[in-house]
Amino acid sequence: MQLGMIGLGRMGANLVRRLHRSGVSCVVYDRNVDAIDELVAEGVATGASDLGDLASKLEEPRAVWIMVPAAFAGAVVMDMADHLSRDDIVIDGGNTHYPLDIERSDVLSRRGIHYLDVGTSGGVFGLERGYCLMIGGEVEAVQRLDPVFSALAPGLTAAERTRGRSGEAATEEVGYLHCGPAGAGHFVKMVHNGIEYAVMAAYAEGLGLLDKANVGSSDREVDAETAPLGDPRLFQYDIDVPAVTEVWRRGSVIGSWLLDLTAAALNEDPNLDSFQGRVSDSGEGRWTVLAAVESGAPGPTIADALFGRFSSRGNADFGNKVLSAMRSEFGGHREKKSS
Repeated sequence: MQLGMIGLGRMGANLVRRLHRSGVSCVVYDRNVDAIDELVAEGVATGASDLGDLASKLEEPRAVWIMVPAAFAGAVVMDMADHLSRDDIVIDGGNTHYPLDIERSDVLSRRGIHYLDVGTSGGVFGLERGYCLMIGGEVEAVQRLDPVFSALAPGLTAAERTRGRSGEAATEEVGYLHCGPAGAGHFVKMVHNGIEYAVMAAYAEGLGLLDKANVGSSDREVDAETAPLGDPRLFQYDIDVPAVTEVWRRGSVIGSWLLDLTAAALNEDPNLDSFQGRVSDSGEGRWTVLAAVESGAPGPTIADALFGRFSSRGNADFGNKVLSAMRSEFGGHREKKSS
């Protein structure tokens, strides 16, 4: 089977490598010629000089996977479609906002081209672990590309079978799921990433509290602007936070791959001195909160995690100055300067 791959960054290149292992032949293109040359030199792909060349090297009916940032995905999808024919398939495997998938699907369907949106989770570890795939689009197109999705997915042995499941494994047990019509795949991936925001925030808050468990051991200023600690004896613990993440990985109900990665980071850099704590957001958390508001589905934890990321980048600085100014005005409180 053949597949075209456009976008050979951290995710796209490894998708190609994993597909090659399962016998899927890939024709690849990227604006960065070095990225093409690297895969060609490895013997895992055939290079293309442009979109037209890529299309010419694929047998009909063609399938082309677009793996570029959401800001560029729409333009690349439509440019690629100009080189495709009826019954070909174009796939957006990035993190596009799902309403755009519906629009693109409508446009391309009038030209006889199938459009699939495939939310792809696995990150830089996907080459070895496999990729969790959330798919939206027409049933026929999804079924045609089943060998591709099966090759990319982690497989049945990636997790123990859920209690009560038996017999032949469903695709979701292997690691990929047709979630519904156009936009459904990216909708599910959007919510997946919103949950990711909240889980990450919960770990960060809990580990932050453990880091402050010895606050009673240090001298605290005694003045009108500093809340008293209460009983300092309750906060005399020098907790080894990296060690805690290690013990939680083993048998704890809050164990997860995210915790595994956190433990690895803390083992390499116990005080996380190499990080500033400015946390970016790439859009999915915002879209999840917007969808929650519009549908009336409560999502306060995800929303709070999103706003926490805004604050981490200094976006709360002016608001915090307003708070200090108001305290000064109504109570004559002097702002304590950070040391």
